[in-house]
Amino acid sequence: MEHPYLFFVKLFELIGLGHFAHAYPHVIYSWVVMTFLIVAATLATRTISMVPSKGQNFFELVISGIEEFMVDVTGEEGRWLLPLAATIFIYIFVCNLMGLLPGFFPPTASLNTTLSCALTVVVFTHIIGIKYHGVKYIKHFCGPVWWMIPIIMPIEMIGHLARILSLSFRLFGNMMGHELVLGILFFLAGAFFAPLPIMALGIFVSLVQAFVFFLLSIMYFTGAMEHAH
Repeated sequence: MEHPYLFFVKLFELIGLGHFAHAYPHVIYSWVVMTFLIVAATLATRTISMVPSKGQNFFELVISGIEEFMVDVTGEEGRWLLPLAATIFIYIFVCNLMGLLPGFFPPTASLNTTLSCALTVVVFTHIIGIKYHGVKYIKHFCGPVWWMIPIIMPIEMIGHLARILSLSFRLFGNMMGHELVLGILFFLAGAFFAPLPIMALGIFVSLVQAFVFFLLSIMYFTGAMEHAH
């Protein structure tokens, strides 16, 4: 999808990096999101106190809410996974919301971004399994009895590969679809009132898609921590 105007792409054109900016807008806007989150977190936590500021209070509310929900799913054993799980949720949510701003491109509307997030989750799932079970983690792929290994193992391998496709294509499809709808409305009905209902719905979709990715991630983490049956 060709965007009529992207602020940071135009900025990169001015410094002679227009070709890179047009080829990889998702990379540029991913760095924009990361820079925004780092700056926001730094400003909110630079003066941490018992009487929190508005920024500190907001971040504490968000992080504690994510942590409580995650512990309800994974149990106390999974509390140490909060940094990764919370980062996944917040990063994807802000990336999704970026598409609602004129002149900005949501990185999650690129399959490269969603695939990288999915690979991170799935690879880390197996790291968790090896951390908790060592070599015995292979039992997760073997089934309940040894003679079913030739049947169960290929199915399990396909299932784990399907997790990558499921996570990446679901998020990519929804965000790219929203971008296309907004683009069509801008073209047909102008840049003011017609897209507003879709933009309002886009906030809800952004939250839901980030939450679904986050929920599936912690469910995969939990499955890797459990003993094979």
